[in-house]
Amino acid sequence: MTTAPAPTATRTVTAEEIAAYRGAVRAALPAARDQLASPVHAFVLAHAVAERTVAALTADEPGPVSVVHLGQDIRCRRLVRPGEQVTVRLDVLGARREPRGTRVALRSRLTGDGANLTDHMGSTDPMSSMDSTGSTDPGGGAEPFAELVTSALLVGATALEPFGEISGGAAVPAPAGAAEPATVIHEPTVEWIRRYALASGDENPIHLDADAARAAGFTSVIAHGMSVLALAVEEITDRYADGDAARIRGIGGRFSAPVTPGEPLRFDLQPDTARRVVRFGCRTPAGPAVKSGWVELTEHPGRAGGGHDD
Repeated sequence: MTTAPAPTATRTVTAEEIAAYRGAVRAALPAARDQLASPVHAFVLAHAVAERTVAALTADEPGPVSVVHLGQDIRCRRLVRPGEQVTVRLDVLGARREPRGTRVALRSRLTGDGANLTDHMGSTDPMSSMDSTGSTDPGGGAEPFAELVTSALLVGATALEPFGEISGGAAVPAPAGAAEPATVIHEPTVEWIRRYALASGDENPIHLDADAARAAGFTSVIAHGMSVLALAVEEITDRYADGDAARIRGIGGRFSAPVTPGEPLRFDLQPDTARRVVRFGCRTPAGPAVKSGWVELTEHPGRAGGGHDD
């Protein structure tokens, strides 16, 4: 098998799930200053389609296959809005054999049912070809309001033939100098991990059941990699975007080690002088957990987030 049919899924996103997800991520932070979606919610919407795709890719495998999330890039033209009908379309960009299995790259594109939104992005935006509404272009084709590239290792997968490219998407934005760095420490709890699992819909037993986690080789349940990434985004939103989630335009990071509850998790934040790019890393006492993290912000807030007035 060399590829799988590109799946599509459409559903309506509710205000309740948007609030539940952002609230779960921010459980140890003050309430958000706005009622907008988390920029990472795009991943939540794409996750089920990605899971089905991986199942199709590994259907011919003779033995068990486990999935290790290696890295994530998210590009946002705007945030998903309550009541919006969202369609997720996914393409498998490529596969490459590695000693432990097969590495794959998946691209997910999210389109909404449209809204009259004003865009404030410059010509350097990697998604600048999209229409300003994030809905339809003049030719009538659907255009995404968010695009994700997911890198994963399919441990134990040997039947999938290599194909395509597994690059990590558009280039990471270059920072303009370096401003004063910041460090913040969180301590994930079992309850925080459980709450995130329920809000995100990712109820893999390694996040919820200690026995299942130990059977998978961990010392205890572990946090979702995307929960750590989402928490970093919230810290950066509060510190460098005036609490305005609509200003987030890009997110990326590479996952290098698990995060367990009850241990300090240190976030090292490095904004550039313009506060347009914030680099970050996350560390536990055992070493780096997220490497090469970055968040790109717009210079000015605007209605592109789906929750602002002119």
